[in-house]
Amino acid sequence: MAGSSERFSLKGRTALVTGGGSGIGRAIAHGLSDAGADIVLVGRREAPLQEALETRAGRVIPVDLAAPDGIDRLTGHLRTTGQAPDILVNAAGVNLRQPAADITPDSWDQTLTINLKIPFFLAQALVGDMVARGWGRILNIASLQSERAFENGLAYGASKGGVAQLTRAMAEAWSGSGVNANAIAPGFFPTDLTSAVFGDKERTEKLANQTAIGRNGALDDLVGPAVFLTSPASDYVTGQVLYVDGGFTAK
Repeated sequence: MAGSSERFSLKGRTALVTGGGSGIGRAIAHGLSDAGADIVLVGRREAPLQEALETRAGRVIPVDLAAPDGIDRLTGHLRTTGQAPDILVNAAGVNLRQPAADITPDSWDQTLTINLKIPFFLAQALVGDMVARGWGRILNIASLQSERAFENGLAYGASKGGVAQLTRAMAEAWSGSGVNANAIAPGFFPTDLTSAVFGDKERTEKLANQTAIGRNGALDDLVGPAVFLTSPASDYVTGQVLYVDGGFTAK
């Protein structure tokens, strides 16, 4: 039986993280790297990806996954380098914060494409190699809005509700072949997507007081859950959404 440290080790694994240049994706990528994984950071712009990589073992692939050929371009890069990720973290996301009356077919499609469509089709493209090895991990990013509604969050909430169900469906489809799928649902963390929230001191304090712990999240709070859900420590955990929210949904 492996020791406790070995259960959480990602040594010898390759983790591909979308949205790896900033925010939640960057924090998780750094955590997986610290646990021993080689990381592949994916995003639209190369400069933030290179900055996020720092001196860590891995590489960056600048590609717009929302483009019609985005996933094909990414998988082409991976084939060229001989990389077949063991771990996929779908951290790229968008939240346009539109009132219901302002949502258009284009903005709806943008939100659902980035938050829900890409995580599935990217997993579909990568899971074959994981199945062939008999081991893999898919980590999706859900949301408090996977469970409850927030103002100006209709399209975003629909996409993140879909992520929760997508995670369960991925687990049903692939866990029997050794590929577990889970999701983290963050509470309120300071990222580019939540700048409008954290720019309002009164609102920020109100949200902190709604948690059981009494504060909003720090990005480092996501690292432990991410390492757990992508390591051998979670061999018997699949199809779950873990709320990392300081007890926001418990109150």
